[in-house]
Amino acid sequence: MSIDIALARQRFTERFGGAPDLVARAPGRVNIIGEHTDYNDGFVLPMAIERETVIVARRRDDQRLLARAANLDREAEVNLARPLKRSPGEPWVDYLVGVARELNHAQRPLVGADLLILGDVPIGSGLSSSASLEMAALVMFETLGGFRIEGAEAPRLGQRVENDFLGLSTGIMDQFIIRMAQAGHALFLDCRTYDYRLVPVAFDNACFVVADTGVSRGLTGSKYNERVAECAEAVRALQQATRADGPRLRDYTLADLDACKSALSDAVYRRARHVITENTRTQAACDALSRGDADTLGRLMDASDHSLRDDYEVTCPELDAMTDIARGLPGCYGSRMTGAGFGGCTVSLVAADQAPAFGPALLNAYHRRTNRQGAVITTRPAPGAGTV
Repeated sequence: MSIDIALARQRFTERFGGAPDLVARAPGRVNIIGEHTDYNDGFVLPMAIERETVIVARRRDDQRLLARAANLDREAEVNLARPLKRSPGEPWVDYLVGVARELNHAQRPLVGADLLILGDVPIGSGLSSSASLEMAALVMFETLGGFRIEGAEAPRLGQRVENDFLGLSTGIMDQFIIRMAQAGHALFLDCRTYDYRLVPVAFDNACFVVADTGVSRGLTGSKYNERVAECAEAVRALQQATRADGPRLRDYTLADLDACKSALSDAVYRRARHVITENTRTQAACDALSRGDADTLGRLMDASDHSLRDDYEVTCPELDAMTDIARGLPGCYGSRMTGAGFGGCTVSLVAADQAPAFGPALLNAYHRRTNRQGAVITTRPAPGAGTV
C-alpha cells in the first residue's frame, strides 16, 4: 500500500472526532498496451499500480455525506435523500454522487457517512485517479450498505458514472482493472464480452517504469470525444462497404478498411487503422507477456506509441520527448504513452539491472529538452479495490 493508513485514520479522527468504521481503497492503473481500443469493443492489457485512493468513513444516522478531500483541502455535503445531481464548483464530489446515483437506480441501500479522501494517484496524468475514486467510493457504499456488486457489473456501474452522469465517452478498462486486479498480474480484457484473464507479470530481467510528463490533461477538455466520433464514422463506412453490421472497429480487418479507404477522410482512415492494428498488437503483447518475452513486448509497445502519435494523434511534444529519450537509454526494451493522451504519462519496459539508473537519467534528459519537471513511479502490479 502507498498511503499510510494509520495517518489517514488519524486525520479522519482529527476532522470528525472518533474512530472511522472502515477504510476503502482502490489503486490507479497503467495500461501496458491497448490504447483507445476499449470504447471500440477491443482488447486492453492494463495493470493496477502501487498508487491509490483511500476513503476513511464512518456511518451516519441520516442520508448525508459530509466529505473532505484532504489533498485538495476542500469539503462538501451531499444529501442522498434528494434527487442526485452534479455539484457546482466541486467536481471531485461528482464521482461520489455519480456512484450513489447509480446505486440508487439499482435500488441498493444508500447509507450516509462522514468521510475523508486521501490519495497519491497523480491527478490528470492518465493513471485513472477518477476511476480509482469511483471504485473506492463503491467499496465504501457496499460496505456501509451490506451488499456487493458482483462481477463485471461493478466496473460497468463506474463506466455509467462517466458516460451518463459526467458526459465522457470512456470505455470500461479503467474501472475493470481497478476493481478486478490481482497483485503480481496484468489483466487481458475483451471489452465487448468482459471475458478476461489474469496474466502473471514475472519477468526475470525486466520491469515497468511509469514516467509522468507533468503535462496535465482533462478528458472533457481534450479531443477524446472527437476521436470516439471519428471511430463511429469509420464504422458506418465499413458497414456500407462490407455489407456487414459489426457495430465497432473491433469487427473489421485492415483489409476491410483499405477496401473503403476512398470513402473516408485521411484522418478518419488513420484513426481506424490505429484501432484495428492496436487490437492485433495487444493480443500479441499478451502472448509475449505470458512468455516473459521482453524483446517482443518492447517492440510492440514502440509500435503502439508510433501509431498513437501518427495515426490517432493523441500524443503531445512532451510525451514524444519522454518516449524518445527512454528508447535511447540503456536497458529500454520499449516505451509508449499510456492513457487517453494529450499529456499524462509514459510506460517503459526496462531491464531490471538498468532500472535504478533509468529513472534519474530519463528525468534529467527530459528536463533539459523540455524545461519541465517530470516524475517517475516504479511499481509492481497491485491488488484491486477493497477494504483495508
